[in-house]
This record gives sequence, structure tokens and C-alpha cells, in this order.
Amino acid sequence: MPLPAPLSRRQVFWCKALLWLLCLTPLARLIFLGLTGGLGANPIEFITRSTGTWTLVGLLATLSVTPLRRMTGLNWLVRFRRLLGLFAFFYACLHFTTYIWLDQFFDPAGIARDILKRPFITVGFTAFILLVPLAATSSQRMMKKLGSDWQRLHRLIYLIAGLGVVHYWWLVKKDITQPLIYACVLVVLLAVRLPRLAARAGAKPFRN
Repeated sequence: MPLPAPLSRRQVFWCKALLWLLCLTPLARLIFLGLTGGLGANPIEFITRSTGTWTLVGLLATLSVTPLRRMTGLNWLVRFRRLLGLFAFFYACLHFTTYIWLDQFFDPAGIARDILKRPFITVGFTAFILLVPLAATSSQRMMKKLGSDWQRLHRLIYLIAGLGVVHYWWLVKKDITQPLIYACVLVVLLAVRLPRLAARAGAKPFRN
């Protein structure tokens, strides 16, 4: 079976432009709803939930690139992985900013109490902190500079996505339908990686 043809520079440009539009759509929707009074009775909660949801969607979309590339043979899909990851971080920043600004009013003591006493805040804050170095080292220059350490660092995305699901699950408490869906998607995305990881581990010589 012949390999799919790679995308031209023009095609990559337009695909990235479309991806930018798709990724900015949730933000545009929030702005539109905010200007038209459509954020509901609790606008802060609406914004917090929306930005948190799109952070998680972005993380799972980023994790889906590699399995899709392997299944379809469309190697050019990897060109969009960094963009998806950076948009996940963008929405994580909006989510975190909404919390510390609109919810806590930049009160360090209140934020510290929340992080220590509310488990879902603790998990969410941990996920955000772990996400920062991934965003900071996402460039090609940092990839070359870090070498093999770059890949080890960016494997934190598996832990971050898991923490994101737990954060959402503990937040909703009663109706866990949506976090359960995200959890199932994450399990599938991790499971499809297991055979390759097992083969890689088996190929390494045993050392005491």
C-alpha cells in the first residue's frame, strides 16, 4: 500500500489556519455570550467550566495525534501536535486566570487555603504547574537543546491529562457523565501506546 502523499507548504498553511480558527472558536463563543448576556446566572462558573473543558479537550486532542498518525500513515499530522498542545495551555491559562482573578480576586491567602484544603483545586493546580515547562520547551530550538531529555519531559502530558480528568471528576461530584467520557478517551489513548512501550522496553538489555 503506497504511503499517503505529504502536504505541501501551502496545504500546511491552510490547515494550520483552519486549526487556529477551530481552536479560537470556544473563546469567541465566550466573548459573544459575555457581550450578549448569555453566560447564565453564574458567569464566573460558566467561564471557569468552559475554559477547563477546552483545556482537557486540547490535551486529549494532542495525545490523539500520534495514534492517528500511526493508524493512518499520515505523518504530516505531527505538524499540528505542538499547536494543539499550546492551545491546551492557552485555555489552561484562561482557566487559571479566571480562578485567581474573578473567583479569588488575587487573594494569595485564599488561593493557598483553596489549594491545601480542596482536593480538586490541588490536583488542578498541580496539573497547571506541570504544564508550564511543557509549553516553555515546545519550540524546535528547545527540542534540539534538550535532546533526549525533551521527550522524557514531555511525557508528563500523560500525567497532566490524568490529573485534568481527576480535577474535573472531583469538581462535578454528582453527574460524572462528562468526566467519565474524558476518562474513557484518555484510557484508550494510553492503551494504544502500551504495545509499542512494551516492545521498546523488551528491546532494552537487562541490567542489574
